[in-house]
Amino acid sequence: MLYWLKARYYKGFGIHSPFVFYLVRELFWESHPFYAFDKIDAARKMLLRNKQRVKVDTLGQPSVVSGNQKSIRNLAGQGSIPDKYGKLMFRLINKLECKKILELGTGIGMSTLYMALPSSRAKVLSIDGNRFLQQVASGLFEMTEVKNVRLFNGSFKEHLPLILNEPGSLDFVFFDGDHQCDSTLNYFEMCLQKIHNNSVFVFDDIHWSPEMEKAWLEIANRPEVTVSMDLYRIGIVFFREECTKQHYVVRY
Repeated sequence: MLYWLKARYYKGFGIHSPFVFYLVRELFWESHPFYAFDKIDAARKMLLRNKQRVKVDTLGQPSVVSGNQKSIRNLAGQGSIPDKYGKLMFRLINKLECKKILELGTGIGMSTLYMALPSSRAKVLSIDGNRFLQQVASGLFEMTEVKNVRLFNGSFKEHLPLILNEPGSLDFVFFDGDHQCDSTLNYFEMCLQKIHNNSVFVFDDIHWSPEMEKAWLEIANRPEVTVSMDLYRIGIVFFREECTKQHYVVRY
């Protein structure tokens, strides 16, 4: 409810920053029918018909889905990122030409598809502690002929330092899979060492709990962050030095 009271800047109205105005006015509401969207939509429909049950034990704090076992269709419907936010991430990655993408929390692979399909030349590194979910994701990537995803099975604590030791900066990071405040802040801090001026970080479920809201506000207030955008389900931060620091609650 508080989000809807604070939300402004519908389709860019009232925004003075040229960069943010373009994002909200054009990119957020772009209706270009990317060919990849048909593939993603077909994959989601297939998962929503799948009644197979898998173990959903998680190493971090789960977001929406809980319990020891869930059907794949339940995970696709409740546990995966909603289509409009996934397609927004697709458009961001496509427009900013992101080449090195990190995902903390593979799940069944729907969000990974949105990040992998903008460009076959991009490299998506995705970590998840649940091998059963990653098996579902692997099957999804095979079905959709996605070959630019590298999966890491295990904890973020185990694999993130190894990934960050690899050469090159991070263009895009999607934080999902551990919804505890301290953990989220810790992984954010670790990833900061790999940012550049055009890097983008996206956080899922920023209003899921008081802990996540606290983490989101601390991240938005960090001096490295110049532009932060609250879209209710997700939060997006940019590090562009040419932008004046400002926080936007955007109706989306």
